[in-house]
Amino acid sequence: MSDADLNFYFDPVCPFAWMTSKWVRIVQAQRVYGVDWRFISLRLINATVDYDRHFPVGYEVGHTAGLRLLRVAARTRAEHGRAWIGPLYAAIGARVFDTAAEPDRADGGYRGTRTFLEPILSEAGLPAELADALDDTSFDAELRREADGALALTGKDVGTPIIHFQSPDGVGFFGPVISRLPSEAEAVPLWDNVLGLASFPGFAELKRRVREWLQLRGFGVEPGRVGVQEDWYAGRRHAPR
Repeated sequence: MSDADLNFYFDPVCPFAWMTSKWVRIVQAQRVYGVDWRFISLRLINATVDYDRHFPVGYEVGHTAGLRLLRVAARTRAEHGRAWIGPLYAAIGARVFDTAAEPDRADGGYRGTRTFLEPILSEAGLPAELADALDDTSFDAELRREADGALALTGKDVGTPIIHFQSPDGVGFFGPVISRLPSEAEAVPLWDNVLGLASFPGFAELKRRVREWLQLRGFGVEPGRVGVQEDWYAGRRHAPR
């Protein structure tokens, strides 16, 4: 196990987890934090949910792609060590969110394929055969246990990311959910404010449904520009049908 300063639970297809992870990496560099990148599968934590009723079209296939990628991440951790998860997540996230969306591959399920993943593994310096784990359901029990550990910190009605600072006795929380990446000058003061609020024993929630589209090329928003504001229902762009 890890003795990191911060445990960061992510699903690789969650844009909010990706944006927060980029912020955390800025803080990590300035504070010299150790970060343990851990897994929480949106598909597994929603295993009993009727996707047709509760999610917009495309979420189930996208979440399933995330599960497939996490199986590969779990095999990577088992065979190559925990230190490889940060670089692997960085490579996947950059390809999914920091490049313009490909119109001919709009289906989120493409992200769970060998065609998508093998070039990313090569870029990260990892062997292509790790992609065999995309279909390996033997990793799912490990992923469920890790998700259960994350949800034990926050309760079940949350998504990703989940952060646990100074485990095992430190504070754990869902988010923070941000739509813009803080600058290097802004990152640490913002982080300190979050920790100060989350560390108060009586604090539970601070929330706003109106959000900007994320400042990510994959969402059509270039760095430095501000996304359109929308009302998100339960963290999603549309109310359930």
